[in-house]
Amino acid sequence: MAKTVTAKKPMTTPRLKAIYQDKLVKELQAELNLKNVHQVPKIEKIVVSVGIGKNKDDKRHYEVVKNTITKITGQAPVDRMAKKSIATFKIRAGLNRVGISVTLRGGRMYEFLDRLVNISLPRVRDFHGVSAKAFDKSGNYNLGITDQSIFQELTFEETQVIHGLQVTFVISGGSEQYSRALLEKFGIPFEKQGGKR
Repeated sequence: MAKTVTAKKPMTTPRLKAIYQDKLVKELQAELNLKNVHQVPKIEKIVVSVGIGKNKDDKRHYEVVKNTITKITGQAPVDRMAKKSIATFKIRAGLNRVGISVTLRGGRMYEFLDRLVNISLPRVRDFHGVSAKAFDKSGNYNLGITDQSIFQELTFEETQVIHGLQVTFVISGGSEQYSRALLEKFGIPFEKQGGKR
């Protein structure tokens, strides 16, 4: 009996990736006065992480955090183990779990960014924009979120144990100015001086 071969559905390009390739690259090259298109900043990866050091022995807290990361990113997280032993906190290097993280690239990265900017951040209470002081020397941006309930993927029951998380945007270009220009193009709202947008 002959096998039936089903054609694979063509993968659709994420909305933000298409906008970046078709429109934003040219705009950023002109605005930043860059001679080469390869100098235009781009997001290389997004790392979503949660530290669980204080609750390292609480299995329920660990399961809640793991569920949150899995639901909002669509990817299975990995455990981060302690790199140093700290006797005061009863932490031993390589043996104690101190956090959970996921690294997003490609289509999933752009889809997560789209949901974060257009659905999750507008749900933050009394939101005046994200901090403009969270860039590091390499131009990467760190966004701290104090309550996971802003993500629509989570049900009410899944947000009963409140925890925060950190979203790190690893951006090529090596400049705070370039990175901020890129994130603003993607719609990330930075707070203006004085704390208001």
